[in-house]
Amino acid sequence: MDSRLDRKKRKKKRGRKIITVLLLIILCLLGYSAFQFYKGYQMADGKQNMKEYKFNGVKDENGKINVLLLGVDSRGEEKSRTDTMMLAQVDPKTNETKLVSFMRDIYVEIPGYQNYKLNTAFYLGGPELLRKTIKHNFDIDIQHYMMVDFKGFEQSVDILAPEGIEMDVEKAMSENIGVSLEPGVQTLNGKELLGYARFRADAEGDFGRVERQQKVISALKGEVLTIDGVTKLPKLAGSIQPYIQTNMSKLDQISLVKDVLLSNSNEIDKLTIPIKGSYDFGRYEGVGSVIELDYDENVQALKEFLNGKSSREVTE
Repeated sequence: MDSRLDRKKRKKKRGRKIITVLLLIILCLLGYSAFQFYKGYQMADGKQNMKEYKFNGVKDENGKINVLLLGVDSRGEEKSRTDTMMLAQVDPKTNETKLVSFMRDIYVEIPGYQNYKLNTAFYLGGPELLRKTIKHNFDIDIQHYMMVDFKGFEQSVDILAPEGIEMDVEKAMSENIGVSLEPGVQTLNGKELLGYARFRADAEGDFGRVERQQKVISALKGEVLTIDGVTKLPKLAGSIQPYIQTNMSKLDQISLVKDVLLSNSNEIDKLTIPIKGSYDFGRYEGVGSVIELDYDENVQALKEFLNGKSSREVTE
């Protein structure tokens, strides 16, 4: 009888020790994360104060999470401009992530304004008018937006990969991107990677730039998924905070990042609007060169893509 009681007591003691050790490990991890977050925040210049926007997001009827991702070059101007407009969709049920890139020069109907280029909607009324414009032209509901200043992007890349991100640069690039890049496989720092993603001074124009932006996102996801990358996430999150404007709560942001990083595929399925063979080029006085779409074809492809089909299936 006594030996049985002794065994029970020893079991309880072991259980308490294990719980204590686990609690200490959790506390250490939380402390480390908080410290790294603070270090990252201190690295930001602290002067960035992105304008706040009203955003009347609408939930997707199928329970998926649609987030409008915007890359902004504020340059201290009252009205920012964006040349990166993407829709990220996360399906909580299947843990699948999809990414849609919209060309900035798509000729659209902007509610309350004359027809103009898609990125003009953001210039005129911020992410809310852009949300309305995408809904009006493509019939897609968007729940959240996340706007990142390009300066924050540069800094985050340098924290995540101090030695640079490996990228195969297709051609010499220098015009209007602030850096000079030579062709070939090389490691790019934050400023160089941003320049690579923004380059459009060639025959491919905006189409080439969107393709490069998608390549950069895939490369960054691959870097984050390394052991070294995961340990840098708290510092990364802290450093980019002053350069982010969003209507998402901190918990929603963490949940979104988690879902994207843990998605079923290492490669995020990506679609570009317009799809191949569904557009032409036009020119209008006061507007300039634009991309004119076959809207029926593009809306159908977009809906099929977001409702389960792969980008390959909807573009074949």
